[in-house]
Formats: sequence, C-alpha cells, structure tokens
Amino acid sequence: MTQDWTQKYNYNYPTLVRFGKGVIEELGPHLKDNGLKKVLVVTDPGLAKLPLFTTVIELIKKSGIDVATFWDIDKNPVKRNVLAGVDIFRQNQCDSIVGLGGGASMDVARAIALKINHHLDLFDYDDAIGGDRHVTNEVPYFVTVPTTCGTGSEVGRSTVIADDLTHEKKILFSPKLMARKVFADPNLTMDLPAFVTAATGMDALTHNIEAYLAKGFSPLCDGVALEGISLIAQSLERAVNNPDLESRSKMMMGSLMGATAFQKGLGVVHSLAHPLSTLVDMHHGLANAIMLPYGMEFNQSVSGERMITIAKRIGLKDCTSQGFIQWIRDLNSKISIPVKLSSQNVGHEHLEKLADLAIKDPCWASNERPVTRQDFYELFSKAL
Repeated sequence: MTQDWTQKYNYNYPTLVRFGKGVIEELGPHLKDNGLKKVLVVTDPGLAKLPLFTTVIELIKKSGIDVATFWDIDKNPVKRNVLAGVDIFRQNQCDSIVGLGGGASMDVARAIALKINHHLDLFDYDDAIGGDRHVTNEVPYFVTVPTTCGTGSEVGRSTVIADDLTHEKKILFSPKLMARKVFADPNLTMDLPAFVTAATGMDALTHNIEAYLAKGFSPLCDGVALEGISLIAQSLERAVNNPDLESRSKMMMGSLMGATAFQKGLGVVHSLAHPLSTLVDMHHGLANAIMLPYGMEFNQSVSGERMITIAKRIGLKDCTSQGFIQWIRDLNSKISIPVKLSSQNVGHEHLEKLADLAIKDPCWASNERPVTRQDFYELFSKAL
C-alpha cells in the first residue's frame, strides 16, 4: 500500500502517537481536555530563539493554558540542567510538562518529570544499578513534540543525563516516563538546517541498525528496525539536500521506529559516540555518524548475515556485509558527514579517556561481538 504522507494518523506502539502535518494545532486542546492549567515547556536555547518556539507557545495559550518555559540546557545535558528545570516547575506551580525539540530537550524534560515526585538523588534512578525499582510515584502529565528526526526520544521510556564532573552518561529508565501522547508533526522539521538534518538522521539510522544487530530475541523490534532502516534509506539524502514533506515525514517515522526498536538494545557504536559527546561536546548524531562505519567493520565477523539482510531490504546491488558498510560510507559522503574524528578537534591526547568512558558505557553490553577497552581504543584510533 502506498502511504499518503499528507494525512494525519493515530497509532499506539505502545505510546499514543498523533502523526501528520498540522497536528501541532491539536496540542493546546489536548492539554485543556485533560484538565491541565499550567504547563512547563522544556526546549533548548537554539530553538527558544526561533519563530517556531513562539508559535507553539501561542498555540498552547490560545487554548487557555498558562505557560512557563525552561531552556537552560547543555547540548549534552547534565544533572544541573535537570535540577534547574525542577526548580522552575515548582516555582511556577506547573501541573504538566511538554518536551519540545530534539534529544536534549526530551531527555531533560523526561528527567524533570521523574524528579518532581521522586526525591532521591537523580542518579539513584540509574538503570545500570537497578534504579527503576525506585520509580514508584506518579509523574506529572507529560507530552512530547519532536522538532528533529533523530533520537526518537519522544516515544522513549528512558533519559540520558551526564554527570557534571565525571562526564559519565547515566540512563534513567521506567515505563512511567513514557509520554502520555506524542504530537509528531513533520512540518515542524521543514526548516531544519542541512547539517542538523544529516546528523540527527544518521542518529536515527544508527538506532535502527544497532537495534537490529543487537543480541537477544525480539522479533517485534527486529521488524520495526528493518522498516525504519528502509524508510531512512529512502529519504535521508533527499531530506538533507532537497527536503519535501514526504522525505521529512519518512524521516520522522524512521526516527520514531528507531527509538521503539532499541528497547531491544544498542551496541558498540553508541558506546563510542557517548564519550565523544561528553568529553569533547560533539553532537551525538554526528558522533554516531562518524563512528557507524567503524563499528560495523568491527561487528562484521559476527553480524555479517544480518547486515546482508539489511542490504537486501534496502535494495543494494552489492548485498554483502561489505556492500552494506560501503553504503553507509557513501551515504555519509552524500550528506556531508566528515570521515575522521580529527576534523572535530579530537586528538591523540583524548584516546585514553575516550576508551575509559566507552568501556563504562552500558550500550555495548547488547552488542553481539564482545568489546574490550583495547577494542575501543583501537576503534577511536582508527577513526582519528
């Protein structure tokens, strides 16, 4: 069936998603219909300066909802961002939260929602130490509105926040942290700059690929990931270089699907990317994009058959694992992603610390090929 990307749709998987051009106009009425009075809109400093932000705020106010705003967010969010947002929520006596933007906005908004009625230290809720068992209270009414097509955080149940001092990223997880409803309007992404479209799009692609290659049994996630890869393969180059509603819609859907699929797990690429974000403040999507071919080469010996399946699904002429990896390199080139880390001010002096942070990252635990600290050091070196 040919999909009509000009229409609006509802679906649950499991988050309730309202998808399509113009659905942002339904956000204010939705909040009002649920009896909410004052919402905290969490976004990032860049988006807060754009007309889009003002438009969304006015649409909410039009429905009679009072609005407080918070955008004191680092590009790679840290604990102090979350605590500052909690203070703003309480000072303004808010009853709900809207996460508006990309991954950073969603992560901070979700962590604020967690912290409002949970009073342990934020990192006591770290999933790596079983912190989800402490998430026992209700969270404020939480809605998400993505403006990028990358992290898929709008449909997630976890948030990634870094320690201000050690730069280690912590994953806070609970089904209670899922949005009550997602308003996914591809029209909100039409004015994204080409670089942001490229970097966030490669983030979404990496989510889908790593989820599909992750070890473990999850046929549902595998199916979602394969379709997500297919949608992104059809649309990312066009979304970057010659965007239209169809390419932006497919990218937004592919992003949503990636975040759904990676409930199965991620892998070595994300464990390479996270330290680059925390140590040298590299955009997360760009870090994934640069490291993805190197991570796939590392995994090729154990995940080659699955790479062949992906190659067949997206219609490559060279349906081998090497053909799949070359396709990634070619796609990066077509959307102007740099090849080497050195282009992003990463030097030999960073390698030891990057390897230390990578081996502590939880994502590689679901990688099909085991990874050592030396492997991480060599991968960073190769990409340098």
